[in-house]
Amino acid sequence: MDQTSACQIFTVSLGGAAGDGVREAGNNLSQVLANAGFEVFQSFKYPSLIRGGHNYARISFAKEKVWNDHENIDVLVAMNEETIKTHLHCLRDDGVVFAEQFDDADRERLKNNAVQLPFTALAKQFNAPYIARSSVALGAFCYLIDIPLDEMIAVLSRVFKEKGAEANIALAKAGHDEMEKMGFRHYRRLAVEGAEPKTMIDGNTALAQGLKAAGLDLYIAYPMTPSTGILHYLAKMQKDFGIKVLQPENEIAGINMAIGAAYAGKRAAVGTATGGFALMQEAMSLAGMSETPVVVAVSQRSAPATGIPTHSSQADLRFAIHSGHGEFPRLVLAPGDPEEAFLCGANALNLAWKYQVPAIVLLDKHVSENMMTATIDGSSIKAEKGRVAENKEGYRRYAITDDGISPLAFPGTPGIAVKATSYEHDEQGIATEDAVEAEKMQDKRFAKGASLENEVGAHETIKVYGDPAAENAILFWGSGKTVLLEAAKYFEKPARLIQVIWMEPFDADRIIGALSGATNIIDFEYNHNGQLAGLLREQTGIVPSQAILRYDSKPFTPLELAEVVNEYLK
Repeated sequence: MDQTSACQIFTVSLGGAAGDGVREAGNNLSQVLANAGFEVFQSFKYPSLIRGGHNYARISFAKEKVWNDHENIDVLVAMNEETIKTHLHCLRDDGVVFAEQFDDADRERLKNNAVQLPFTALAKQFNAPYIARSSVALGAFCYLIDIPLDEMIAVLSRVFKEKGAEANIALAKAGHDEMEKMGFRHYRRLAVEGAEPKTMIDGNTALAQGLKAAGLDLYIAYPMTPSTGILHYLAKMQKDFGIKVLQPENEIAGINMAIGAAYAGKRAAVGTATGGFALMQEAMSLAGMSETPVVVAVSQRSAPATGIPTHSSQADLRFAIHSGHGEFPRLVLAPGDPEEAFLCGANALNLAWKYQVPAIVLLDKHVSENMMTATIDGSSIKAEKGRVAENKEGYRRYAITDDGISPLAFPGTPGIAVKATSYEHDEQGIATEDAVEAEKMQDKRFAKGASLENEVGAHETIKVYGDPAAENAILFWGSGKTVLLEAAKYFEKPARLIQVIWMEPFDADRIIGALSGATNIIDFEYNHNGQLAGLLREQTGIVPSQAILRYDSKPFTPLELAEVVNEYLK
């Protein structure tokens, strides 16, 4: 399939060993391209190693929206020989490779497109650290695609500030000069005339900003890939945001600390991967029974147990929906891109406090760590504090109300005794084993769940892309979004693409409406059992006619997925 048949996509990949500065260089290059007005998507791949292993960033950009990076490479930046051997098969026929050295076979194949750049020698010349060598390639790339070097200098100045900016700028200039000395041609004119600068952001950062917009007071997390970026970002921003960030000894301590903070009146969230979330299950039930609002950001890993820690999966949808033992209402949201991660973070915190339930935002590595151009607008987000007790006299923490939501009060409030418990209890919060009281309290908690279900109408619980009247419908969720929307540019027949964002409560009525008239429903997920398809069948009685399921830990590329989908379209 010809990638140029739908739109002009340009892809650059930067690879090297851990410590070669590949990730930072990719981030800097992406921001330069975004500043120049391009739509950009960047992925980053790395093995689950403390040190070493092959790391690479891949950046696709165009004048039109780019939803996902592409495999076919126009420019390869190789910080070591392994990068050439690993990625040369993806290089386009006219693709260019920047490297410090080439073997005879590679040079023969590439001919004039083998660009030898003295990364290490230039770093020594400017007394720069070894890790800064990649800045040489950044300057050379700016020359190649005719982007003003000043754009790169501005980004490097902002990123490194007084620490290392001078050396990295000098190396970028040197790389630019090397290309000029060679008399190397400009690859092609790619500038976007008059376009506004754009912002690059990943899902973890966007979710963190959403939590902050909804009034986050405290974030607690034990580091666990791929959710650690939330912790790092909020720790860096805690003074600016006026929040506290804590790293406890483990995940169990983290969620229990968050529940304790919420009991005391502070809006708290925790973050983890699904392995860490497994450790939090008793505390999830504690939040459900005690009706304590808490948000958990859960980024899925691939496979059971330790699995493949730095690869993506969508295998934990059912786990999240049924997390914790016993029955109690909960909220589960699954964003598919950074803009949705921002809104899901904000909505999760506000709705957790409004309905006094645990809320889960379900991510994975693809959503958490990949970056893309996005518009984050928090102007409409307000912190909703929930129903706080106005009448102190006769306060009952678990008072039965029509909507199941009891008034909140916090320890230290004059004239109020706040009793919260993990035991079954009466309206006062006194432990009980009385069958009548137990039934009343369970009905009260599920009345909150019914109230939460009524909330779906006020939110964008699903999205529909493509042709809403097409007989072909593709159902998807989470990280399947970006690759599917990019692949859709190459579909040979019309299709409606239906994204589910609210997993619990499940907006069955809207989904039934979105699927109405479709004669060919295709379920697309990154798991073995088709967990969304099972949820659809359970909630609506609708059974997809076909399924595209991938569970080898590798994401589809857009052209690869388009080829598969085209075989399924009527």
